[in-house]
Amino acid sequence: MKLNIALLAGDGIGPEVIEQAVKVSNAIAKKFNHEITWTAALTGACAIDAVGEPYPDETHEICMAADAVLFGAIGHPRYDNDPKAKVRPEQGLLKMRQKLGLYANVRPTFTFPSLIDNSPLKRERIEGTDIIILRELTGGIYFGARGRLDDGNTAFDTCTYTRAEVQRLAKLGFEMALTRSKKLCCVDKANVLETSRLWRETVQDMEKDYPEVTVSYEFVDAVAMRLVQWPNSYDVLITENLFGDILTDEASVISGSMGLMPSASVGIHTSLYEPIHGSYPQAAGKDIANPLATVLSAAMMFEDAFGLKEEAELIREVVNKSLAEGVVTEDLAGKNKAYKTSEVGDWLAKNI
Repeated sequence: MKLNIALLAGDGIGPEVIEQAVKVSNAIAKKFNHEITWTAALTGACAIDAVGEPYPDETHEICMAADAVLFGAIGHPRYDNDPKAKVRPEQGLLKMRQKLGLYANVRPTFTFPSLIDNSPLKRERIEGTDIIILRELTGGIYFGARGRLDDGNTAFDTCTYTRAEVQRLAKLGFEMALTRSKKLCCVDKANVLETSRLWRETVQDMEKDYPEVTVSYEFVDAVAMRLVQWPNSYDVLITENLFGDILTDEASVISGSMGLMPSASVGIHTSLYEPIHGSYPQAAGKDIANPLATVLSAAMMFEDAFGLKEEAELIREVVNKSLAEGVVTEDLAGKNKAYKTSEVGDWLAKNI
C-alpha cells in the first residue's frame, strides 16, 4: 500500500519524538511491503520564525493532499511568557483544526501492566482501565467571540454550539460505543450552562437510534472526581471543547506518564495523529524525551487511517516489550538505566 503522510514535527521535543515514530513507521513499511511518502511542513513557533504564520498556507496544502497527518507538538516559552504577543504558536493549532475540519479529538486512556505501579493512583482503582474520551474540537469557548471592555479591565469569552456540531460528535461516540462495551457518557454542566442543555437534549434525541447503547449523563465536576476514583467504570465519554481539554489531561496521568498516551483528531478532510503531551521545551535537543506516545499515535494512524490493524498491533506489541524490558527514557527509568530518545526509537525499529 502507498501511504502519503504529512509530517508536522512542530516545536520543542516535537522533532525528536517524531523522528522515532518515523523510524518505527519505516520499519513497519519495510516488513509489510508498504511505501510511505513523508512530506514535511512547518507549524507552530518554528513556522512563525520562518514565515510569520503559525500555520502557513503551504502547510495546509500539504495536509490537504495527505492521507493522514503525523504531528509532534506546538509551543515555545517566549510566547508563554508574553500574553500580549499578537501571533502565537497555539493559534496555528486552532487554525489547523478549523481549516482541516478536525472536529473530534479521540483520546484513549489505558494502563500498561508493567507500569501500573507508576500511576499516582492505587493499583486497585485503575486496573482494567480502558476508556476513550471524545472531545469536540472546533466549537465552544475556544472559537467563540472574545474581547475586552472597560479600557481592558473586563474580558469576555463566548461559548457557542450548534445542534449539528453536537450531533456530529455524538454520532462518532455512539458508533465507537457499539464496538466496545456499549456504554456512553455525555459530560456536561446542564444545571448551569445553556450550551450544556443543548448537548444533553441533542444526545437524548439520538438515543432511540442506538438502542443497544446505555447512555448516562453526568456533570463535568462529578466526572472529574470519578476519573480518579473509579476510572474503569467508564467506557466512551463525549464532551465539549473546554471540558474535554481538562478531563483528557486529568485522565492521562492514570497510565503513569503523559509521555505514553496517543491521540487522534478526526477530520472532514483528513485526520491527524499526535501525542497528548506538549512541546516540553526544557528537554528540547537533549535526547531525553519519551517518544512512546508519538509512536503509539503512529499505531493509531496505521489502524484508523489506513485499516492496517496487524501493523498497528505489532507497534503496540514492541512498545509493551520495551516497557517490560526497561528500554525507556528517564521519566520511566527510575533507578534503572535511562535510554536516550533516539536509542528507544532504534530499539523499537530493530525489534519490529
